[in-house]
Amino acid sequence: MCGATFDAPSNRERLKTLEARIGDPNFWSNQEAAQEVLRERKRGEGQIAADEKLAAVTGDLETYIHLAREETNASQRDDLLKDLEKELSTAETYVAELETQTLLSGESDHLNAIMTIKPGAGGTESQDWASMLLRMYLRWAERKGMSASVLDEMPGEEAGIKNATVQFAGENAYGLLAGETGVHRLVRISPFDQAARRHTSFASVFVIPEIEDKIEINIRPEDLKVDTFRSGGKGGQNVNKVETAVRITHIASGIVVGCQAERSQHKNRELAMKMLRSRLYDMELQKRQAETDKLDETKMDISFGSQIRSYVMQPYQMIKDHRTKVEVGDVNRVLDGDLDPFIRSYLMAKKTKGWVDVHPEDNGEPE
Repeated sequence: MCGATFDAPSNRERLKTLEARIGDPNFWSNQEAAQEVLRERKRGEGQIAADEKLAAVTGDLETYIHLAREETNASQRDDLLKDLEKELSTAETYVAELETQTLLSGESDHLNAIMTIKPGAGGTESQDWASMLLRMYLRWAERKGMSASVLDEMPGEEAGIKNATVQFAGENAYGLLAGETGVHRLVRISPFDQAARRHTSFASVFVIPEIEDKIEINIRPEDLKVDTFRSGGKGGQNVNKVETAVRITHIASGIVVGCQAERSQHKNRELAMKMLRSRLYDMELQKRQAETDKLDETKMDISFGSQIRSYVMQPYQMIKDHRTKVEVGDVNRVLDGDLDPFIRSYLMAKKTKGWVDVHPEDNGEPE
C-alpha cells in the first residue's frame, strides 16, 4: 500500500495562525482575501483529519497483524487474517482517494462543474447511450456525496435523451470530472434491433468549471436573445401551462444555454445566465491557451472527434480508456458510477505527462 502523509504539527500551527486572522475585527474588510483564508482553513482541517484517520487505520492494521502472530488457534488466526485483508482493502481505497486529491492543484479544480451530454449520429441508439452516461454520472455524484442537478434535459423521440446539462456541486467537482470531456463509445447488442445485431454508438461529454461570481465576465444586455417556453416532462402544476423554461442566446459568440430545472422563470433565467458566464469564461481560457497547446505535443485532443473511452458489452465485457490504457472488466459497476479508476489514472497521467497515443484502430472493437 502506497502512502500519503501530512505534516500534522505544521498544519495545526498554520491553523492557529489562520484562526488568529479570522478573529481580527478587520477580517471581513477584504471579502476576497477573507474567503481565501476560509478556504485555506478548510483545506488544513481536511489534511489534519486525513492524517488522524491514516494514523488510526495504520494502528488497526498493526493490531490485526500482532494478534494474528500471537494467535495459536489456526481457525481464529484465519479469521483474523480475513479481517486484516478487509481492513487492508479499505485502507488502500482511502489512500487512493487521498492521492487523487493531491493531484488536483489546477486553478479551477476546486470549482463546481457543468457537464453537457449529447448523443452522436445514430438516432435512438445514441440517444439511449447518452441517457446511460447521464445516469452513470449522476450515480457517480451520489457515490462521492456530491450534489447533482439536471439543469436542462431534452428527451429523445423513442428513448434516451437529445441532450442534458448537469451541475455538479462538491469539493473538487471540476477537477475530478474535467477528464471526462470527449467522445464515449458503446458496443452492445442493440435492444432496439429486432435482429439482435451488435451496434456501436457514440456520445460526447463536455465539462466546464462553474465560475465564481468574483470573476468578471462582461455580458451586454443587447448581446442577449432571451426566449421563454413551456417546460416539458414531469413536474408540478406549472409544467406545460406556464412559460417557465428559459433559453438564452449570446449573439456575439453564438452560445445557446437553456434551463427548465426550476418552476420559476426568474430562477431558470438566473441559472441559465450562470451557465452562459461559465461557457464564456471557458471560451476565453481556450483562446489564451491555444498557442501553448500547439507547443504541447503530449496534450490530448478532446474535440468531438476524439474517442477517449470504449464501453464494450458484447461479445465480451470490457471498458478501456484509450489515453491511459486502464481497463476494467466489470462494465455494470462502472455504469453504476464507479469511475474512480479512470479518473485517478487520468489525473496521474496528466501530472506526469504519461499519455498514450490514441490510434483509430485501437478502439476496443471486438475482433
